[in-house]
Amino acid sequence: MSVVNLPDGRKLTLAGEQAWTKPANPPASRIAYAAAHVVADPRAENAPGAPAVLDWETTLAFRHHLWSHGFGVAEAMDTAQRGMGLDYAATRELIRRSAASAAAAGGKIVAGVATDQLPPGPASLSAVRAAYEEQLADVLTAGANPVLMCSRHMAAAAVSADDYLTVYRDLLDKSDKPVVLHWLGTAFDPALEGYWGSSDVDKATETVLELINANPAKVDGIKISLLDADHEIRLRRRLPAGVRLYTGDDFNYPELIRGDEQGYSDALLGIFAAIAPAAAAALAALDRGELDEYDRIFAPTVPLSRHIFKAPTFYYKTGIVFLAWLAGHQEHFTMVGGLQSGRSVPHFARLIELADAAGLLPDPSLAAHRANRFFEVTAG
Repeated sequence: MSVVNLPDGRKLTLAGEQAWTKPANPPASRIAYAAAHVVADPRAENAPGAPAVLDWETTLAFRHHLWSHGFGVAEAMDTAQRGMGLDYAATRELIRRSAASAAAAGGKIVAGVATDQLPPGPASLSAVRAAYEEQLADVLTAGANPVLMCSRHMAAAAVSADDYLTVYRDLLDKSDKPVVLHWLGTAFDPALEGYWGSSDVDKATETVLELINANPAKVDGIKISLLDADHEIRLRRRLPAGVRLYTGDDFNYPELIRGDEQGYSDALLGIFAAIAPAAAAALAALDRGELDEYDRIFAPTVPLSRHIFKAPTFYYKTGIVFLAWLAGHQEHFTMVGGLQSGRSVPHFARLIELADAAGLLPDPSLAAHRANRFFEVTAG
């Protein structure tokens, strides 16, 4: 039976996955990366503060799932629990293995460059720059294209916009591949307050544009995760030719990717990993110019995404992994750092309803069985 006994006493009969058609090729009209989660080894410690131990086979299998739907993989990003359980030793190995798998599969891959090998707490600007450079070298050696992620250490050490420009210019000079810049807002990480030298988003934007305009050949694009569609559009319209805007807006992605008469956003999204079959079908419809179909497919995914990414937004990874478990991509609901405790039972109950409404549970019997087991243990 595909009936879920919800904690509030209601019974939910799951409809199961819509019959999505897997595209033969990646989308042609947009570049789309899915930021992938990691699968913990449930037999290992993986407690808060413990080194991360991954189930490598299942972690890499999920990346092949994304490549098979035409997505590039954004590896070792925020979705993979950077700064929330995934230590740098595991991160470096994750990038190495994923980049090798991408080369074998013919899949696209970018990977995050940060400073999380440094211990928590204050660090000098020179130490931050050295940490960035070490990770940049690791990503380039692995064969992935680098994403220069925001750094908590950088936010704490920088005293001006010029500090950001100095460090980032040095990184651009040292990369032999165009990079993706990354602007992650405080909803995702409160420790990034004042990034790019100001808490005023408009002033910070001018710093970002100064960096890009001085180095357009070194910047593939910038990923914006501020959950502010109007700001993203304004920035998109000011980028120099050839520099892409990769939306990281998990609230407003359909309209930003669809675009307007002045342009559109490409995508680097955590939600795309969770909704890959539907997102691939929507992008295929966009390629065909079928805008009504594009809108129809994406429409029910937006309430799901907004629920997964609701405040406190930084716990969205918990919902991503819970949905991956319900959908059969992994055999357990365990996360590195013990992050499976990051959301409430009512949150998970609503997630199941929204995921089913969006046609994202391929085996409703399996999803119902797992959900019922979970609620029996957590809700009594």
